[in-house]
Amino acid sequence: MDLTLRQDARTALLVPTSMGVRLTPLNGQPFHCGDTFRMQVTSAESNVASVASYLGLPVKVLTAFVKGSPISRMIRENLASRNMSVEGKEVEQGSPWGYRHQFNLADSGFGARGPRVQNDRAGEVGRTITAADFDLDRILVSEGVQIVHLSGLFAALSPETSQCCLELARRAKAAGSRISFDLNHRASFWKGREAELRRTFAEIAAASDILVGNEEDFQLCLGIQGPPAGGRDLAGQIEGFKGMIGAARRQFSGVSVFANTLREVVNTNCHRWGAIICAGEEWQVIEPREITVLDRIGGGDGFVGGLLYGILKGWEPARWGEFAWACGALVATLETDYAHPADEEQIWSIWKGNARVRR
Repeated sequence: MDLTLRQDARTALLVPTSMGVRLTPLNGQPFHCGDTFRMQVTSAESNVASVASYLGLPVKVLTAFVKGSPISRMIRENLASRNMSVEGKEVEQGSPWGYRHQFNLADSGFGARGPRVQNDRAGEVGRTITAADFDLDRILVSEGVQIVHLSGLFAALSPETSQCCLELARRAKAAGSRISFDLNHRASFWKGREAELRRTFAEIAAASDILVGNEEDFQLCLGIQGPPAGGRDLAGQIEGFKGMIGAARRQFSGVSVFANTLREVVNTNCHRWGAIICAGEEWQVIEPREITVLDRIGGGDGFVGGLLYGILKGWEPARWGEFAWACGALVATLETDYAHPADEEQIWSIWKGNARVRR
């Protein structure tokens, strides 16, 4: 397994993404019953990058903005508060019915009532993003990037973003960056584009060094069969997950690290959370154990962020999974979709099950 990172790179982690906002009713109420809402900045890819940025590594976001939009200003200021640098074109709104940023309408659920999320992406400015919007020779070659992280959400958002991800993967590979790809399947994004996206995802996966997904992602994005989707009796299906990853290893032999999250939902506020990581010939199985959940959205992103942070820090593979698991568990306790750890010690205390007061 070779995961040598560029030592002369200015940026540790680079993420292309379509930024937007999430609206959530207060106090765990259903969206249609709420009358007071919290608005936060979000995107899967920036969620991933937050672990590294809060813990002091240089992170860059590639995106697009609506010129003059107060939502754009909110997004810029939020990314700056997360210690992220950002590059992105500004697009004229055009008319009141023109471009805007995506809205996620999401209630967190409570108890026996599960969360519900509706993506309102009409006129989404991020769908226009192309590789030509950025000076990739400067970013990838002259300045340098250690890991480029791509997500299936952004890769499937539009034909333009699909090509953007392909071009980034090709150019990053040639420049000596490592590539991380979180499959992140969304059925609504794939509708009518299944054959095209299957080819796109296969090419990105073949170029990747780190490949992440759950059982549904591997089956629907790459056609690799695995355990039944749905998160039941996960502890009893570990060998089935290993078999799925083994099939992925044979199909994508250039990938060094495979990671699969395990989530069994007891109720909205209690999950059994685990993971399987295969790094070269080394397997790590984190048996699902119970975590308390305030809001589940972003937990998988936190896991990926923790995994990439461990790789960027040069840790041994066994520590990657532990830190990743704990980052996902941290996000589940937060109202935001992303982790903002105080320090590494806070993450390790979650892994160790130590919730005592630190004074």
